[in-house]
Amino acid sequence: MYLIALCDDEITELDKTEQMLKRYREQYAACDFEMERFQSADDLLHMVREGEYMPDLLLMDIYMQGKLGTEAARELREMGSQCRIIFLTASLEHALEAFQVDAVQYLVKPILEQKLFPILDRVLGEIEQERHRYLLLRINNSIRRIALNDIIYCEAKKKQQNICLAGGEQALLRMTMARLYEMVSGYQEFAKVGIAYIVNLEHIESLNAQMMQMDNGDTIYLPRGSYRPLREQYFDFYCESL
Repeated sequence: MYLIALCDDEITELDKTEQMLKRYREQYAACDFEMERFQSADDLLHMVREGEYMPDLLLMDIYMQGKLGTEAARELREMGSQCRIIFLTASLEHALEAFQVDAVQYLVKPILEQKLFPILDRVLGEIEQERHRYLLLRINNSIRRIALNDIIYCEAKKKQQNICLAGGEQALLRMTMARLYEMVSGYQEFAKVGIAYIVNLEHIESLNAQMMQMDNGDTIYLPRGSYRPLREQYFDFYCESL
């Protein structure tokens, strides 16, 4: 499921873009996405800033009342958002600014399906590939894309999770352990250890019945009954990765 945001201060333009995306979805039944409409850049920015919404793809007009689309895109980037941005506009005037905020495309209205659809194919395909190896998380009031390989382990700290990352960085995440494990459980390298830890098996240096040594030097002591299932999961992962 992809989240696609449409942002334009003209309702008729929002309607046109939404209808094109619906026709795109009809042609590609395997492409599953939800659309959210915004009539101002500030409404979109507020939802992202509050952690209520994190679009994968944003189709946004540049000339809007109150704030240019390029200005809104720059604020999104400053908040850490790495969503793909396609600008839909009536002029080429701001093309350079568009690419300075890493826009993937700049389309001049009226938008034609034969131009938009191939771009959607490419962009959604890229998102799908990256989604398999990254997590999009809200950390320290910014949205960050964290590579799975960089996660060494996560430790529950009351209602927060302390993520230990490669390079020595520690990051606090406001999320339950159950929700975090739900996000990584589809990846074979992650194992839940007791109620307090999620570990990346790729970063285990040594393992015995009492503890595991991580490759960053940290030691994690194993709760009772966790060694045997962890050992089995570790060997299964190691053997399949050979």
